[in-house]
Amino acid sequence: MNYIRDIDGGFSVIENLQVSGAREGKYGVSVILAPNSTASGVFTSNKVVAAPVTYTKNVVKKGIVSAIVVNSGNANCFTGQKGIEDCEELVNLISRDLNVPAGEIAICSTGVIGREMPMDIISKVAYESISKLGSEPENSLAAAKAIMTTDTFPKEEACEVTLTTGEIVKIAGITKGSGMIAPNMATMLSFIVSDAIISQKAIKKALRIAAEKSFNMIVVDGDQSTNDTCLMLANGASGVNVEKDGEIDPNFQEGLNHVCINLAKKMARDGEGASKFIEANVKGAESFEDAKLAAKAIVTSPLFKSAVFGGDPNWGRIVSAIGYSGCELNPDIVTIAIADDEDDVDLVREGKILAFEDTPYLERAEKIMQSKNIVVNINMFLGDGEATAWGCDLTYDYVKINAEYTT
Repeated sequence: MNYIRDIDGGFSVIENLQVSGAREGKYGVSVILAPNSTASGVFTSNKVVAAPVTYTKNVVKKGIVSAIVVNSGNANCFTGQKGIEDCEELVNLISRDLNVPAGEIAICSTGVIGREMPMDIISKVAYESISKLGSEPENSLAAAKAIMTTDTFPKEEACEVTLTTGEIVKIAGITKGSGMIAPNMATMLSFIVSDAIISQKAIKKALRIAAEKSFNMIVVDGDQSTNDTCLMLANGASGVNVEKDGEIDPNFQEGLNHVCINLAKKMARDGEGASKFIEANVKGAESFEDAKLAAKAIVTSPLFKSAVFGGDPNWGRIVSAIGYSGCELNPDIVTIAIADDEDDVDLVREGKILAFEDTPYLERAEKIMQSKNIVVNINMFLGDGEATAWGCDLTYDYVKINAEYTT
């Protein structure tokens, strides 16, 4: 895709955008200031919903978001009316200091569930964050760092997209997420800003398409958060409209997909305690939905994730996961292969088992499974459905991190 060019700098590549981040211990606050931006979002489908999700859904309905405030260290979930009041307090603080209408400020939170917000600390950090607003690469990096919880590295992404008209727009984003990540808005938060002109209706459509290919295709542990939120803003700074006759420029959609997929892969690679990255590619399924079921089942399976950690090429765990995923499958014709950056080998080819003990196939598979990047390739030979999912291995450290999460 030569019409997409990766660029460094995160949010700093977008004009008329200021961001910041500050921390005090485990509590962080990031601020994104993008006046009068068109906006939409996708949210968790968990029936237990955090206060900031409820609050921000109502803000986004109006279609205009001028600022986003994000705190880490406390999820503000299962906190009742007090949780909503705390959202309002933080939003009003941002509104007063930045002279932005409170109704145009979205709020997101991540951290421990079921504890009231320490507003004295959060407010202090928010003021500090506001004082550091800027448009340089270091400002974007600070914003990405401030929203981290168990993440081990900040996650930024940006690209330049040449549209089918030859005009150029930019898309940039940051995300956080390391654990409590499962399909259906993959705890994850993601914020994307483009300098394009695009309607709220088109943003909503484009973001859902991108999320389906990215954030909804990663699995760390199979747990779904109460706070998952992905917001997309378009501030129109480029002066370029990416819609024509109600249709989104296909290159813009691919650019948005590209940014979201790369952010999602960074989350999977940074899974809590992870030592290996897993990619599952499924093709030849009866439909995209079937391919998606199979791919996600592979990267979700605790047995297969444990096998990856141990370097065990136990392909039976792969086929078992596909079998219970709910997709159509004919074991007599399926092909199962694994690969790394240097080699790939068929374990089962069109239903025929190749990787018996003492075979070169198994020897190569054992070597591949020692790698840091493990790719599973499946061909079902049933149709044209294709999908890719990403995940990580299941390690001792994952258990340790979550055994001690609130202590």
